[in-house]
Amino acid sequence: MLHLIRSTVFAIITGVVIYAGLNSSNLAHAQESAAPAAESAEGAPKHHSKTLIDLYKEGGWVMHMIALTSVATVATLSFCLLAVNKKKMVPVTLVGALNEALMSQDVGKAMQLCDGTPSVLSTVIRESLHKAGTGVAEYTKADLEAAAAETIFHEETRLMLWVNMLNAFAAVAPMIGLLGTVSGMIQSFDKLSQGASKASDFAAGIGEAMVGTAGGLLVAIPAMFAYFYFKNTLQALMSDVARVASNLIGRFVAGPPANAE
Repeated sequence: MLHLIRSTVFAIITGVVIYAGLNSSNLAHAQESAAPAAESAEGAPKHHSKTLIDLYKEGGWVMHMIALTSVATVATLSFCLLAVNKKKMVPVTLVGALNEALMSQDVGKAMQLCDGTPSVLSTVIRESLHKAGTGVAEYTKADLEAAAAETIFHEETRLMLWVNMLNAFAAVAPMIGLLGTVSGMIQSFDKLSQGASKASDFAAGIGEAMVGTAGGLLVAIPAMFAYFYFKNTLQALMSDVARVASNLIGRFVAGPPANAE
């Protein structure tokens, strides 16, 4: 990533230096023709600021790739918002209901609760009861905890695949922008090899380089922030799932209180 940033900065500095050099070489000529140009400019239309569509077109063909990357980033971010949260992973109402069912060792009711409330915790408890209870006459705490740990690992891996996609987009977007930078520089040097000497002749290529780089960074920066946020959130929530599942398994193995009727 550091090498990519250095390459991008180098390309940007190169473009700026070329543009500044060409602009200074034409400064004397511009000053000589300043008076006639000022007179003709009085009747010329005023310059309008560029819109986002104008910048998109100026960025060249790489902007299409950056746009696709941004759409994929937003889609992945939306999934993470819906899936990686406490309400979806560790519902409070489910914890209370499972606590009562497992304390009374009512496996059927616990299975029904898990099937009726889809979540990471319900998946862990359901798979633990199913795997640890297959082919045995009595549940053991070691078997239940082993099954729970295996299911927690699979659930974390499944969700982490989506979170890692944000990291992938954060890494790919600047590379696409760098590709636009290189493309713009190639266009500018091609103009230079053809004998162009005015700064305006290189504006299109340098504009493509700058806009492409900016577009890639605009996608990469939020994606990188979202990646670290959801990565830390997922780790914290999976820790809560493991803690709650361990407590529920302990109550299930212990059974109802001795003074219960």
